[in-house]
Amino acid sequence: MFAFLAEFSGVFSPLNIFRYITFRTGGAIFTALIFVFLFGPGLIQLLRLKQGKGQPIRADGPETHLAKKGTPTMGGLMILSGLLVATLLWANLRSPYVWILLFVLLGFGAIGFYDDYLKVTKQTHAGFSSKARLALEFLIAGLAVTAVMSVTREPLNTSIFFPFIKDLSINIGYLMILFGAFVIVGSGNAVNLTDGLDGLAIVPVMIAAGTFGVIAYLSGNAFFANYLQITHVPGTGEIIVIIGALIGAGLGFLWFNAPPAHIFMGDTGSLALGGLIGTIAVAVKHEIVLLVVGGLFVLEAVSVIVQVVSFKLTGKRVFRMAPIHHHFEKKGWSEPQVVVRFWIIAFVLALAGLSTLKLR
Repeated sequence: MFAFLAEFSGVFSPLNIFRYITFRTGGAIFTALIFVFLFGPGLIQLLRLKQGKGQPIRADGPETHLAKKGTPTMGGLMILSGLLVATLLWANLRSPYVWILLFVLLGFGAIGFYDDYLKVTKQTHAGFSSKARLALEFLIAGLAVTAVMSVTREPLNTSIFFPFIKDLSINIGYLMILFGAFVIVGSGNAVNLTDGLDGLAIVPVMIAAGTFGVIAYLSGNAFFANYLQITHVPGTGEIIVIIGALIGAGLGFLWFNAPPAHIFMGDTGSLALGGLIGTIAVAVKHEIVLLVVGGLFVLEAVSVIVQVVSFKLTGKRVFRMAPIHHHFEKKGWSEPQVVVRFWIIAFVLALAGLSTLKLR
């Protein structure tokens, strides 16, 4: 739709408004939100009918989770479909960043969908083979990073930039493919681990995405990038339209995922959205800032790693249960308390991440 309206903007001047990224971002938010509202209930009914018992609930988890038995999963399909439709309608499809991001989104989403499918049909938490899953994730991420490098000028495309310190960067050459792939895969799986309570993952995802939307817009604009003394990456401003679609679809999904959830996001959504945010961080050259903005996801992932390593080495667990949101549930926090407090942490970390744009 963008290309069609832009073509006729010279003939009918009011159509010039469609050339503005901010207007198209608003359109993407609204379109994705309405799409999920319209088709969400039907998808929930379909998934409930097809899945029967729904997502399997961990027997060793918090006792309150047993009441969630029978809730369907794969709710990520709602988010991905709304995001895809809004992006195709409002984004500039001539931008290579649009197609790279959609490639990661759909690739990781397909992996997550297959994992959810195995869990539902076999009623087990085992799902997809972890080695095969990681191999596919790294393949998709590696191809995406290679594509990003090909559309980014040298030596920017192979350099890592550090926040808070002006003009500090390290050119790592083709190791950037491995580094970028690690960022994308790590981001996808960290968000996946966070998705364990009603509404817990989707709001921090929207907060992190919105933060990187600001960064992408500023990085893509030469004037703002020069004023803030951040890396100017031409063309990345278009990414904010996709982020707008994500936020709109996320808000629509939250309507159905708010406690008590009518549907779970599942790996279909969490893996895809995490991979998308990681790819955006690589594209705008703010990979390290992702550690700050996505600090909540990092905390969840680290808690699992610490728990596993501690138990294998000492036979003892550091946390009552991992990921860490379950630890606080075991300590007596109610689910809404954990969710809202984690939202607050995500918001504070987003503000800290944005501060890196000016503190140079």
